[in-house]
Amino acid sequence: MSDQQIENGEPRVITDSEGLMAQFVEVPVERDIIPVYCAFPQGQEMMPLVLVVQEIFGIHEHIQDVCRRFAKMGCIALAPDLYFRQGSVNGLSNPEQIYPIVSQVPDQQVMQDLDATVTWSLENGLADPQRMGITGFCWGGRIVWLYASINSELKAGVAWYGRLDNQVTQNQPRHPINVADDLKCSVLGLYGGQDHLIPNELVEKMNLNLSNNKKNSMIVTYPQSGHGFFADYRSSYNQKDAESGWSELLAWFRKHEILE
Repeated sequence: MSDQQIENGEPRVITDSEGLMAQFVEVPVERDIIPVYCAFPQGQEMMPLVLVVQEIFGIHEHIQDVCRRFAKMGCIALAPDLYFRQGSVNGLSNPEQIYPIVSQVPDQQVMQDLDATVTWSLENGLADPQRMGITGFCWGGRIVWLYASINSELKAGVAWYGRLDNQVTQNQPRHPINVADDLKCSVLGLYGGQDHLIPNELVEKMNLNLSNNKKNSMIVTYPQSGHGFFADYRSSYNQKDAESGWSELLAWFRKHEILE
């Protein structure tokens, strides 16, 4: 699985909701309804869409804050609760408590939930179909690579320290290392050189695989950072590299015409 134990520290970056619609909404997926954290400027339509894919710890305040950061830039940011059917991880801090829930989540279900979230935003006139991107962290970083390999409508993705390879299971039949040639959009990976979960050799192998893809995807490595260096509420946070990575993300989304 992925990620280290969550800390009870206070977030260092706090984005208010003034001028925003920022709350959970209900999105239908076949016979289910899933909760999705949604943030966008009040009164706006046809906005750039950014899917924000959760860490292993779920849609907690940090992930909601990331959504509000995008909303402040004129986007609609949507973070679906992708474990909803398997159980709630709210309030859980130890990965040993979370893994039994997360391990039951099939990749196929995640892809369908992301598709449904995109469809909801389009049917409600909120998202511009020509300006859609995705970003995700840790567990969600892996999902970014996978979703970018199946959704040809995406303009770009940014994957933060997502697992690149792991054991193949019924729920996880493929991993990012297997889909590098299949990417439908350009993906930027942001990884830590001191990540105890993702060896540098594997990052280098993924970068080599990406060089064969015509979408000009790549990985940037921060040599002094470990896993979770963007998570501003944990001891793994590296402010310098987190700010640099955020700047890289914004430049990547502007390059691919999601942001102005």
